[in-house]
Amino acid sequence: MHRDFMPPGLTPEDENARLRAIVAALMDRSERGQSPSRPVGQLQHVVALEQQVRSRTRDLAGTLDKLRIANSRLSQAERMAVRARNSLTDALEAMREGFALFDAQDMLVMWNSRFCAGLPDLRRRIGAGLAFREYVRLVSESPYLHLPDGQTRAGWVEQRLESHRRKNVNFIVPLRDDHWLQVSEQRMPSGGTAVTQTDVTAMVRNEREERAKLLDEQARMVRATLDHIDQAVAIFDAKARLAGWNRRLREMFLPPVELLAIGTSFDAIIDDLSRRRQLGQGHVTAVLLQWVQGPPHRPPLSLEITQDDGTILQLSAQAMPDSGFVMSLTDMTKERGAIGELHRLNETLEARVRDRTLELESARDLAERANTTKSRFVASASHDLLQPLNAAKLFLGSLSTTALDAGQQRLTERIRSAFGSVEQILGALLDISKFDIGAARAKIEPIALGPLLDRLREEFTPIAQAKGLRLVVMPSTAIVQSDAVYLKRILQNLLSNAIRYTAQGRVVVGARNRGARVRLDVWDTGTGIPPEKQSEIFQEFTRLAPNGESGMGLGLAIVEQASALLGHPLEVRSDLGKGTVFSLTVPRSAMARPHPTEPAAPDVARSPLDDLLVLVVENDAGVRAAMMEVLEHWGASPLEAANLAQAEQQVAELGVAPDIILADYLLDDGESGIDVVAQLRSRYGTIPAVLITANHSPDLAQRAKVAGLMLMTKPVALRRLKRVLQQAMQSRAVPDANTDAAPQPGDYRYWLHMPPR
Repeated sequence: MHRDFMPPGLTPEDENARLRAIVAALMDRSERGQSPSRPVGQLQHVVALEQQVRSRTRDLAGTLDKLRIANSRLSQAERMAVRARNSLTDALEAMREGFALFDAQDMLVMWNSRFCAGLPDLRRRIGAGLAFREYVRLVSESPYLHLPDGQTRAGWVEQRLESHRRKNVNFIVPLRDDHWLQVSEQRMPSGGTAVTQTDVTAMVRNEREERAKLLDEQARMVRATLDHIDQAVAIFDAKARLAGWNRRLREMFLPPVELLAIGTSFDAIIDDLSRRRQLGQGHVTAVLLQWVQGPPHRPPLSLEITQDDGTILQLSAQAMPDSGFVMSLTDMTKERGAIGELHRLNETLEARVRDRTLELESARDLAERANTTKSRFVASASHDLLQPLNAAKLFLGSLSTTALDAGQQRLTERIRSAFGSVEQILGALLDISKFDIGAARAKIEPIALGPLLDRLREEFTPIAQAKGLRLVVMPSTAIVQSDAVYLKRILQNLLSNAIRYTAQGRVVVGARNRGARVRLDVWDTGTGIPPEKQSEIFQEFTRLAPNGESGMGLGLAIVEQASALLGHPLEVRSDLGKGTVFSLTVPRSAMARPHPTEPAAPDVARSPLDDLLVLVVENDAGVRAAMMEVLEHWGASPLEAANLAQAEQQVAELGVAPDIILADYLLDDGESGIDVVAQLRSRYGTIPAVLITANHSPDLAQRAKVAGLMLMTKPVALRRLKRVLQQAMQSRAVPDANTDAAPQPGDYRYWLHMPPR
């Protein structure tokens, strides 16, 4: 049995006797409640009762154990609470401010020794259970509370209790002997209020001194400022007495010395000025007196005063917040004279402009009539001259079929060449004349660029080869909206001009996607056009090298006027010593076949990837075709290659380095994408490149980093790939200012670095 049930002082023998008595009582009770004819049943009932007694005894012992543990924890918690309260009390005593805590019923429950330190008479009256209202009443009755004039102690109590209803409040309490106490109240989530009192006497006194210094400095600054302005200024207080003035006022009116004194009334100053006729004629004096005697918040006043000597003064009066006012006078004599003279000049100038305009209009009409006559004559003469020229060419054709010796054949070729030049000149003159007289008409219709570019290739390849140049015309499947005749003439003139002014190298013609438009570019490797000459090349009969290549300088003039007629923007970019590119932007036709995976879209803004030239190096034909389809779907212009040789061939035929390279790591015959990018960079400069691989090893990642390549693992995340291409596009559009500095391997920006162009 548990010893916890033994009363204090019992021995084990006493305990056994007690238990025997309990058992006997239980058995007696069982015998009285059972039949005497069933002794065995009674014995079993006694045994069951004994088991129940033991079970209840064990439960009671467990309960007492739990109670003892709970009492132990309660005692420990009480000790911890006492320690916490003592720590809180120590922390409050360590505070430099006075502190008090009122509970949700506004009863004081905790405070430190600095609370109400500025009110010594309250220290002995503060105690636990003090109501907040009683605390406020005690403060209001303290002789140490110094209220400002006009405020009663009862009014202060009402104001103080009103502010207590707010959650957070801060205010200053003035005390005797120029002391100041800042009180802050903070409402807590439990409903209680924490009150903090801080002695701010030193701060208030310092602020008062600083304010006085600042006001004195401001007054000196205001006086100095007033003395250095061109306006005459006078400041009056709320009783219309002189409070300040500047030197310009004395110089302008020369008043008696005794009038310019602090406190002189406005009436005395006005009387003196009126007596000396300083305010001109009219009712100026009456208007000023009426305004000064008006309400404090009167509107501003503006008057113009003309003195007897012709001096014009502009008077402005403005009321101030303190019911005073300020007056300023400005000498406007020179300005008004200048304005009058300007009016006279304007009237004379307008008459001269009208006369000159009539002369110019007459000269313009005469020039337009002469130009129209010239254009009509040129058109008529060109048309008439082409007829005999055509007959002469037919004769030459007949002559070429006859037997001629070598000298006669050379002469015939020269004549045919001369007639061809004359035909070109007459055709150009005829085109120019049509634009001049407004007879040019455009027929806008869908045009397939592929056949047009093929015809240009056949026409100009022999001419380029004759000069030792290589002509590259990129194929295109685009369909555009334009006039077939004028679009061909524009491209013919641009090609002819590029070949004429290119001594060596190549001429490249290609079309690039630009959203809902197509840009046609004509590149050359000529000497370039100086920036100051780029606006002159489109003028008629203008040639940059008049003593060099033949021509009348009409080709680019026709190009410009035809582009304007068709509404196709024309751009020119040129680098001296490197070459020139002319770009013509043409709208797509609605007849263009949509991409299989992209429905036809209306005219939308240009995609960020339009005009981006991407070289795809991939040995797997299926993967390569899929990548090409994705890039074309995004609007880029992709080139495909399976190895280094094909990549070099594609770039060489194009004549322009790609904007970015997408290279697979493992290619055929032991080649790798890293090697392909390195070879292309060694020849064409630092081209941005991305290495695509299924190899996730850290070693390959380190190799790509050292080689200046961005690494993307398969399967490629298309969103990330598109962002990479957009970054490359932005890097090309806004190149790094320090393009001369070669990027270092390992730099993350290395793959985006663009070489100077």
